[in-house]
Amino acid sequence: MATINDYAPDFELLREMLEEKQLINLKKEISDMNEVDIAVFMEELDSDKALIVFRLLNKDLASEVFACLSSDTQEHIITSISDTDLHFMIEDLFVDDVVDLLEELPATVVKRILRIATPQTRNLINQFLRYPDDSAGSIMTAEYVALKKTMTVSDAINYIRKTGVDKETIYTCYVTGPQRFLEGIVSLKDLIMSSPDCIIEEIMDTNVIKCVTTEEQEEIIQTFNKYDLLALPVVDHENRIVGIITVDDVFDVMEEETTEDMEKMAAITPSEKPYLKTGVFETFKQRIPWLLILMISAAFTGQILTAYESALASCIILTSFIPMLMNTGGNSGSQSSVTVIRGLSIGEIEFKDIFKVLGKEFLVSILCGIVLALANLLKLILIDRIAIEIAVVVCLTLLITVIAAKIVGCLLPMVAKKIGFDPAVMANPFITTIVDALSLVIFFNIATYILGI
Repeated sequence: MATINDYAPDFELLREMLEEKQLINLKKEISDMNEVDIAVFMEELDSDKALIVFRLLNKDLASEVFACLSSDTQEHIITSISDTDLHFMIEDLFVDDVVDLLEELPATVVKRILRIATPQTRNLINQFLRYPDDSAGSIMTAEYVALKKTMTVSDAINYIRKTGVDKETIYTCYVTGPQRFLEGIVSLKDLIMSSPDCIIEEIMDTNVIKCVTTEEQEEIIQTFNKYDLLALPVVDHENRIVGIITVDDVFDVMEEETTEDMEKMAAITPSEKPYLKTGVFETFKQRIPWLLILMISAAFTGQILTAYESALASCIILTSFIPMLMNTGGNSGSQSSVTVIRGLSIGEIEFKDIFKVLGKEFLVSILCGIVLALANLLKLILIDRIAIEIAVVVCLTLLITVIAAKIVGCLLPMVAKKIGFDPAVMANPFITTIVDALSLVIFFNIATYILGI
């Protein structure tokens, strides 16, 4: 059975052709390749060789490959090609791809692109750039199929044949009235299966799932997941259609959001650049602020140990249990925080569910705490031969710490979301730091009460 790897291009062979200047053979090989594979091949080359490969492509394929390249490679190509070639490429790209490109490029390059673009393209670009960064308007495309409800199916199919080549998708068409008011949708399947003389108004679906230009991208992702959409129309506040968001754009946003959340959960300032293209000093600047904050907050742990120094001195064996208690508490809190953060991100959990979440996590924490405490009690008594009083102190602390950690772990992300912070910030580093201090306070208070130290 054939696999994906069986159809993968031989980059080594292509590289040999390039080195040996077999440009005619190289052009023939890459012309039959997928645009994504060509972009991957170009990214593995140095900038000058990548430009040679790009110049071998025909204009239509060059535009498709250009959209798949990194911003650095795109910038090098733009500064190396003529205004005529750049004009064709900008006009051939989808507007949302051009907008993404402009957001990454220096001001001088942006001015050059806007100067050579047609007035219509320039107006569209300026319209897109006015939308907030994380809004539906910033990721939509204006290339969609708009039909009139008075058209016949035959007229609609002929219209799609004439204009569909420049559209982002033709599988879902949007029925508009006067002044672009969105009135319904009709799928390509419905058009093909209907009689040629049938009127669009008779087969269109008026129950349209849509979003507003200012809607947040996270809400767009939830809509796509909920309804399993391939495309979503974007309207202004007067219900006029201004663009569509396709599923490939949503995948890009999901990847960006996931990467950003992962970086925040690891206490790193998010960056849009790939790791290998981020300089050492820039990486340092992303990490050091959080490390300083966490270091200062962790200093409270040392103050707690200092405050109970006399208790530790009178029962030195208590010191050996501190790492286990802190680690178990931190892990328990992280479990809850990651679960809640994911629920908040995909819309499963809202702030109004806070008491349901607290109740569930409280019950789970009791069960987890009891099992951990019993397992630890057996180890302390049967293997470590620890005095029963100390074993009780450790196990009781473990139970209470797990309960407290899971409550803190689920509560902080929900509160952060409510007051406008990204809940991903309240992940492992912060939760662990808070729970570490909490576990020490619980430990020493229980030890003081039971052991009388």
